[in-house]
Amino acid sequence: MAELHAAPHFPSGKPKIVVTRHLMPSVEARMSELYDAALNTDDEPMSRDALIAAMQDCDVLVPTVTDRVDAEMIAAAGDRLGLIANFGAGTEHIDLAAAAARKILVTNTPGVFTDDTADIAMAGIIGVPRRIREGTGLVRSGNWTGWAPSGLLGRKLGGKVLGIVGMGRIGQAVAHRARAFGLETAYYNRKQLPEAVESMFGARFVGDIDQLVSEADILTLHCPLTEETRGLLDARRIGLMKPEASIINTARGELIDQEALIAALEEGRLAGAGLDVYPDEPNVDRRLIKHPNVMTLPHIGSATVEGREASGEKVIANIRFWADGHRPPDQVLTALIK
Repeated sequence: MAELHAAPHFPSGKPKIVVTRHLMPSVEARMSELYDAALNTDDEPMSRDALIAAMQDCDVLVPTVTDRVDAEMIAAAGDRLGLIANFGAGTEHIDLAAAAARKILVTNTPGVFTDDTADIAMAGIIGVPRRIREGTGLVRSGNWTGWAPSGLLGRKLGGKVLGIVGMGRIGQAVAHRARAFGLETAYYNRKQLPEAVESMFGARFVGDIDQLVSEADILTLHCPLTEETRGLLDARRIGLMKPEASIINTARGELIDQEALIAALEEGRLAGAGLDVYPDEPNVDRRLIKHPNVMTLPHIGSATVEGREASGEKVIANIRFWADGHRPPDQVLTALIK
């Protein structure tokens, strides 16, 4: 393993770490054993001022997606802060360039939530066309009058086009599951996958995202949030979709122009949506909640015991490698650390 000479902040003795949210008990117990760990057992999100104070007096910060760590906060961090060991794969909430400028390493936990998130995406892919939200609401309200030949007619999955935007780990896991339901998978990605991989998933590449959007009966988003992908599904692209189509989003809420989505749903230009993420979490627009065929989930794509434990174990491994003077296995943007 190569020595990590880029960051000169290695602690003597046990590193002091600050964990911003309550993690799995087994993970917290191991952290307390290995490190001088300040845990957040109440699970109250830390304020900006509290985060800055923590960053001024620790060796390692362990944030989550709910913690925005911007350039100003990183500039105010103490000299001892040498590692931001993120709990989760996404790092758009951390200013990576600012961290690199301070020679503060950033790590994440990729891969551990792939199957969990793909499963939740499939819940939407199945549930929205079959109007599961509307059906459960009807039963719970006490207004169901019994089976009827024309009652709650949805759309079958077999033979429909599933459009996948972003064919990374999660997109491929969704394609693998979709094949069992007889869906025809088409995908848009920055790079086309090798022919053997496409054949394995029964997927075809569409090089124009507008074409994919217009073809899809179900469109599911699995790309990271960047400046290029923010608002990827805007009013124009949503307008290209079939009126009987649906949108599934388990990636990031900001990928979709929410006002355009709501307008299309309310005007009948889209059949429904399955959403696990929102642009202003935890606030969810009441118009989405009230719509009969919008599945609104509380960001539970990664919410399994197994996934959260595995993510915590990756955080621990990244800290241990760093504290021992080695390059962490999940370092982000290595090229920026000089």
